[in-house]
Amino acid sequence: VQLQASGGGLVQAGGSLRLSCAASGRTFSSYAMGWFRQTPGKEREFVAAIDWSGGNTNYADSVKGRFTISRDNAKNTVYLQMDSLKPEDTAVYYCAADQDWTRGVDEYNYWGQGTLVTVSS
Repeated sequence: VQLQASGGGLVQAGGSLRLSCAASGRTFSSYAMGWFRQTPGKEREFVAAIDWSGGNTNYADSVKGRFTISRDNAKNTVYLQMDSLKPEDTAVYYCAADQDWTRGVDEYNYWGQGTLVTVSS
């Protein structure tokens, strides 16, 4: 599966953004999807994940209650709605796909190219 992330940009603290990740291929609905983020000099970290059906989600503690992951299998797209953004949310955000619903960055086999989110104070 090939992934294309979009929707990043510059936003003020307290604002919102919605990231999208479009997938190619007819097997999108069989994959769990995750969002990760990375800042310079730091390891890529887990943000959120959703299982193949959309019925189960998982969030990092740092974004719980502010971010929402969802998916539309008919559109082969997964979303990350980010509300109440903070400067520390600034990062390159990546979407990823795997057969297993997991938080582990090393367990995802397919990755998008990343989209930059910048939150100004």
